[in-house]
Amino acid sequence: MNVTLWHNPGCGSSKNALDYLRDKGIEPTIYLYLKEKPDAAVLTQILTQLKAKPSDILRPKEKLGEDLGLYAEGVPEETILAAMAANAKLIQRPVAITDKGAVIARPKTKIDEIL
Repeated sequence: MNVTLWHNPGCGSSKNALDYLRDKGIEPTIYLYLKEKPDAAVLTQILTQLKAKPSDILRPKEKLGEDLGLYAEGVPEETILAAMAANAKLIQRPVAITDKGAVIARPKTKIDEIL
């Protein structure tokens, strides 16, 4: 099974998801989204796979998100998407992707839904 993991090596939840996959004998393709910085088109594709909108994958309580006013009521989804494309650290992680779909792997066992 091919799995892609949007991974942040400095994030405990992301490390746990990677270990979880490896414990299952799966070596995922690692997408270091903080370095590769997905653009709006890539994010839109992932949102489609997640069946989500930008606000659903916006990291909660991120200082940058607060500074940009992204947590206020009524912020347009397009504004959130543009902010995430410009600042990848606003994207909730880890994201696991297979041919069956995508999930935000919090908790790590959510990955089982797409295996």
